[in-house]
Amino acid sequence: MPASRYTVSDVMTHTAVAIGREASYKEIVELMHQWKVSAVPVLEGEGRVVGVVSEADLLPKEEFRRTEPALPEQVEEASKAGAVLAEELMSSPAITVHPHAPVAEAARIMARKHVKRLPVVNALGMLEGVVSRSDLLKVFLRPDEELEEEIRQSVLADLAPGTTLEFAVLDGVVTLRGPLRDRALVPLLARAIRAVEGVVDVRMELDGKEGTATAESTFAA
Repeated sequence: MPASRYTVSDVMTHTAVAIGREASYKEIVELMHQWKVSAVPVLEGEGRVVGVVSEADLLPKEEFRRTEPALPEQVEEASKAGAVLAEELMSSPAITVHPHAPVAEAARIMARKHVKRLPVVNALGMLEGVVSRSDLLKVFLRPDEELEEEIRQSVLADLAPGTTLEFAVLDGVVTLRGPLRDRALVPLLARAIRAVEGVVDVRMELDGKEGTATAESTFAA
């Protein structure tokens, strides 16, 4: 299966809003409001990422303004209610991603860690940009014609050379039609096409030949 051509560096925002350890609570709120972001990386030295302050880190000040934590798991969260500087508010170590990581890897990190934005750092931990959920969705803006070309060259040419299969791409949905003698190729083709960045869905309408039954399947991306 071909590796994804798209990496975090292809979709990330290279100009990132960041703060230092001494940034105040109000300054952080103002920056988030001004730049319409939900989190900002905290830097020290020449730009090394040491933490991240998110909206979740800021909310305890309002949540526990008049009440005490009712549950044991709320104690650590409530401790941030009295914080006034970034170094007291930030979550550390920061959850980050490298610029050459596949887009899918960044998506997995965001899903597993329940974060909306990731600082992008180099091998030394220096900030190079930020990637957000909306940035990861940019791959779905690829034109259908571009998807067709990649599927033809990197999928069909490898898995089904010389095939008479026809395929079309409409709004990111790939439909594959025609005779396919080897049914074992159906899941392989589906997975390989789904791996192409920007594909929304894969639909198979394949006629079996030489005793192979007709296979009609839809594989959600």
